[in-house]
Amino acid sequence: MFDDLTAPELVSLKNSLKQRGVKYALASFVDIHGVCKAKAVPINHLEQMMRGSELFTGAALDGVPQEVSDEEVAAVPDPSSATILPWNKEVAWFASDLYLKGEPFEACSRGILKKVLAQAAEMGFKFNLGIETEFFLLKETDDGKYAPVSDRDTLAKPCYDLRGLLDNYTWVDEIVQAMNDLGWDVYSFDHEDANGQFETDFNYTDALQMSDRFTFFRLMVKEIAKKHGYFASFMPKPFATRTGSGAHYNMSLADPSSGENKFASIDDPRGCGLSQLGYQFIAGILRHAGAICAVIAPTVNSYKRLVARGSMSGFTWAPVYICYGNNNRTNMLRIPMGGGRVECRAADISTNLYLGAAMILAAGLEGIREGLDPGDPHTENMYTYTPLQLQQKGIQMLPRTLGEAVEAFAADPLSYEVMGPLMYNTFVELKQQEWEEYHNHISDWEIERYLKFF
Repeated sequence: MFDDLTAPELVSLKNSLKQRGVKYALASFVDIHGVCKAKAVPINHLEQMMRGSELFTGAALDGVPQEVSDEEVAAVPDPSSATILPWNKEVAWFASDLYLKGEPFEACSRGILKKVLAQAAEMGFKFNLGIETEFFLLKETDDGKYAPVSDRDTLAKPCYDLRGLLDNYTWVDEIVQAMNDLGWDVYSFDHEDANGQFETDFNYTDALQMSDRFTFFRLMVKEIAKKHGYFASFMPKPFATRTGSGAHYNMSLADPSSGENKFASIDDPRGCGLSQLGYQFIAGILRHAGAICAVIAPTVNSYKRLVARGSMSGFTWAPVYICYGNNNRTNMLRIPMGGGRVECRAADISTNLYLGAAMILAAGLEGIREGLDPGDPHTENMYTYTPLQLQQKGIQMLPRTLGEAVEAFAADPLSYEVMGPLMYNTFVELKQQEWEEYHNHISDWEIERYLKFF
């Protein structure tokens, strides 16, 4: 565990960071929600930190399941993940794996993904992943509520609104420049379909690095927004009548040596530009869609995004049914124009990407191993079908609530296989508790509707 880097390599890393003005290093990992936790270490103590000197009491955190009396877990940083904070260049961030008593900690989110990636490597695949990052940039209002930063951001259909983008140019530019300075290669950004909502699109990479970047992205955007006097929200749906924030997974498998895209096909008989391997991958995901949904849409609020309607723009563009199709955005899984990749549209921006990527990859690999077939793609508008028509076509709905999703997760053997017993039990218990607390809460809607109704 502690011998991945030699002493001279550690000294070289330390000296390189010092030359760039770094004073402190962060041994960072995530809790079950994908939120960063860390200890800061003076740069002169970097060698010790890289060898696991920083210990954490898991019982103090959500989803790092330990008893108070247990030995602490150690964060062992990945040197390749070193990232100097764009908003504070005196600090370097390292994504870390958790260890316990010198062995990988079973319930480490990053470690769980690495185990499934190792399975893919044994099958001859590298898992490439791109994430479309949608989020809200908001300001607090005098009445204690929140609103878009720009007072002009009030259109009924603000998608791609240029005024809204330009009104937010200063901080959006700072985020995009920071991403590019980190080598992420942003190729597009825009004002999204809800007021105060934005999206950045940047180049795909291997799933572990993308998960590290996604984790850092949420931290970075919040810090940059805070610097400007605003706040960034990664709540999936903060406005009832507006579209929510997705984090669409764009997935493909590649040859680790040549980089050849194993999902690409120029003679796909189904006309989507996807290989048989890609269709098998899709079939595996569809088989386990309910369980996957609990991890890629992990909050009560997530399921207020996964509705067909509920947006000023009409349809929400979020999936409702367990199905796949071509460039058609009404499916859970979409094969974008040009083929060669699979997009999962059910995922939202609150996901812990390490766990979400692990679950969806494991399901896809199962589909490949068993040679599953997803049937023909749906090219029609899936929102327009009646319940009877869906039943006749054998199409099931995605979970409608977090409660349903957690039930599906708990009942699926794949969840236990991917997560391991400790994280599986912790996830089920934590999410069941979250659902029950919400379910027992008396909302303003109920008070307004029922208090004097009868």
